[in-house]
Amino acid sequence: MGGKVLLLGRVVFSYFFLYSGFNHLTKLSMYAQYAGASGVPAPTLLTALSGVMLLAGGLSILLGVQVRVGALLLAVFLVTAALTVHKFWGLTDPMMAANQAAQFWKNITLTGACLMIIAFATMNPARWPYSIGGGSGAVGTTGSTPAAR
Repeated sequence: MGGKVLLLGRVVFSYFFLYSGFNHLTKLSMYAQYAGASGVPAPTLLTALSGVMLLAGGLSILLGVQVRVGALLLAVFLVTAALTVHKFWGLTDPMMAANQAAQFWKNITLTGACLMIIAFATMNPARWPYSIGGGSGAVGTTGSTPAAR
């Protein structure tokens, strides 16, 4: 049962990042314009890079391949976006400030989830149930833990 719950959690969690990464790349101009307006330097390049990070991180967790690396990519993106794009402090429009604060704290909360995934993958480096990876982040580990089955 635990393995199926872990799979469901991976699907739900990774979908958000896969969808967002896809949008970063297919709507690059629009997302880059928003990033540029937020003061992000080289917005087109960094928006494309963030889209790749989101896709790689989402696929990593979904497939159970190099999970720690994927979760780290997502955490780096989330903190960077929170601090550069979702700067709610100093906004004079209360509705805009509230919206950006919600986005900021969503990113910080998801960063916490990424850190928990990194910790889980470190404590349980064996292959996760229903994954294609040889281990959840550790090179050369195979098998599954009894608790995960």
